[in-house]
Amino acid sequence: MANAASHQHVLVIRLSAMGDVAMAVPVLLALTQNNPGLQITLLTKAGFNPIFNALPNISVFPVDVKKEYKGLIGIFKLFGQLKKLPFDAVADLHNVIRSKVLVALFRLKGVKTMQLDKGRKEKKRLTREKRKVFTPLRSTVERYKQVFLNLGFQFPKEGRFFLPKEQVSGIALSFLPKVQPIKIGIAPFATYPGKMYHLDLLKEVMNKLLNVVDSSLFLFGGGQKEIEKLKELEANFESNVYCIAGTMTFEEELTFISNLDLMLAMDSGNGHLAANYGVPVVTIWGVTHPYAGFLPYGQPIENSLLPDRNTYPLIPTSVYGNKYPKGYEKAINSITPDEVLRKIQKVLGQRDYTRKFREME
Repeated sequence: MANAASHQHVLVIRLSAMGDVAMAVPVLLALTQNNPGLQITLLTKAGFNPIFNALPNISVFPVDVKKEYKGLIGIFKLFGQLKKLPFDAVADLHNVIRSKVLVALFRLKGVKTMQLDKGRKEKKRLTREKRKVFTPLRSTVERYKQVFLNLGFQFPKEGRFFLPKEQVSGIALSFLPKVQPIKIGIAPFATYPGKMYHLDLLKEVMNKLLNVVDSSLFLFGGGQKEIEKLKELEANFESNVYCIAGTMTFEEELTFISNLDLMLAMDSGNGHLAANYGVPVVTIWGVTHPYAGFLPYGQPIENSLLPDRNTYPLIPTSVYGNKYPKGYEKAINSITPDEVLRKIQKVLGQRDYTRKFREME
C-alpha cells in the first residue's frame, strides 16, 4: 500500500458531466480536511471551477477536450503541461480512454496511480432486461473515496461533509428582497428525455405548491433552449416564480443554490450541486434508478420519487437514461403532481421554519 504521507501533491482527474464532477466535492472536502498538508490539482472541464471554490488546497486545471486538447494529440499536449508539475500520485476518478492514456503516461514516469472502479459488470446486471439483479450498488461518492483509500489516504470515520452556505452576491442579491420565506429551486431538465418530467405536470406541481406553501420558486437550467422554456414557464405565474437561468454567472448561481431550503430536480447535475451544500433535494426519476449509485450526496432514498416498478419492471433500463424500451419513455410522467407535492411537504416539514406552510387539503 502506498504511503499517503509521501503524497504531497495529487492530480485528480474527473471530466465528463457536471453531476459526475460535483459528486467529487464531498470526497475532496473530507480528504483535504483530514490531510491538511495535501495539495490537489483537479483536472476537469473548463467552466466547472466555481464548484470547487470553497475547497481548501485545491487548484483547478481547466481543460477543453473539444478544442485545445482534442484527440490523441491533445492528450499528449495536456500531458506535456501536466508533467511539469511535481505530482506524487494520480487519482483517476473517470476511467475512460482519455484518462487511461494520461494514467499510463504518468506510470511510465514512475508516479503512483489509482483508477476508479466503475462497477461496469454489476451495473450491467442491474440494467439488463433479462435476469436483472435489482439491488443497490455502491454510490459514486463511495467509489471515488475508494480510489484515495487505495492510494493510502485515510478519511474521517464518521460525519458528512457539506460546503458552507455562501454569501449571496452580484445579481443574485436582487432576487432576495421579494421572495417568500421558503426558497425552492426547480431544475426540470436532464440530458435524456426519459429522465425529464413533463413541463405541464411540473406546472401543476408549481401551482399546487404556491397554493399551500409560502414559497418562492426559482427555475434552473442551462443553454438557450432551456432558458426560453423556463421563461415561458415563469410567464404562467403572476408572482413568486423566477427564472434564474441565464441571469447570473455560474458562481453567483451556486451562492444562490446554497441558500435554498429545497431543490426539486431530475436525476441531473443541479440536484448534486444543491446536495453538496446540505440542501434537501427531492428527485424525480424516470428510466434510471438511485440503485445505480447516483443518489445526491447525503440524501435519503426516501426523497426520491420513482415510477411503479410493477408497471415498469425493467427500470432501471440504463445507467444514464439513454436507453429504454418502447413504452418507457414516459414512465416518469406516471408520477402524479400530488405525489411530488406531498413529498416536498414532507421533506420541508422535517426542517424548522419560522413560518409554517399550510397542509394540503
